Amino acid sequence: MKAIAARRHHRFAPLVLVMLALLLTGALYAAFAPSGAQAEEPGTNADDIAAGAQLFQANCATCHGVDASGREGIPSLIGVGAAAVDFQVSTGRMPMQSNSVQAPVKPVQFDETQIRQLAAFVASLGPGPEVPSDDAIDPEKGNPALGAEIFRTNCAMCHNAVGAGGALSEGKYAPDLWDTTPRQIYEAMVTGPQSMPVFNEHNITPEEKRDLISYVVAQREGSPGGNTLGSLGPVSEGLWAFVLGIGALIGAAVWVGAKSS
Repeated sequence: MKAIAARRHHRFAPLVLVMLALLLTGALYAAFAPSGAQAEEPGTNADDIAAGAQLFQANCATCHGVDASGREGIPSLIGVGAAAVDFQVSTGRMPMQSNSVQAPVKPVQFDETQIRQLAAFVASLGPGPEVPSDDAIDPEKGNPALGAEIFRTNCAMCHNAVGAGGALSEGKYAPDLWDTTPRQIYEAMVTGPQSMPVFNEHNITPEEKRDLISYVVAQREGSPGGNTLGSLGPVSEGLWAFVLGIGALIGAAVWVGAKSS
């Protein structure tokens, strides 16, 4: 026992214990840490980044610069994240055909693989919002009633109460959301394209974003009240009431006049 106690108080004992602790930690990490293939997210591997760099130089560098740092009137893409690229390119807004007030939706120029590669390249330039997972955008898992409250509070003043869109100032506009995919809606919230503000996790939580998406998707179903008249609210409804009402009154006046004569 005295021999064991003596070895415990040896001056190299702490060093040996530290080395043993480091070796044990390394062994545990090697045993339980995910492999490289498991840890790697889709669209972030070296091949995608290299292919995305080539696509960027051929299609985007003219405006955004060869280093993606932008130039006068053209924003830098460093730090915008994969979500911004996926949104802009998957909706056809980018590449732009001309430098206008707002990038319009148009036919998509790239396939899904190329979009993923472009997003991977831009994401490699600096941290930014990632492309959301399928679970985060699944409208079936959201609550449309809660989403309606969030949408009316944060989005309806521009996009209309049911996502029909509307005009903004200086020739800009809030697009309708009828054909916008759940992924694109989520990406728009976290990246703030055009005149739209950014809604991060502190403004609207990921769960609330899914509720909002659920509400928007629910508005695409058929209206139980008949024709929606564009879902533009009392303006279009009042116009039709005016046309039909005045038309009926004119018809009645003509009929009364004809009968009296």
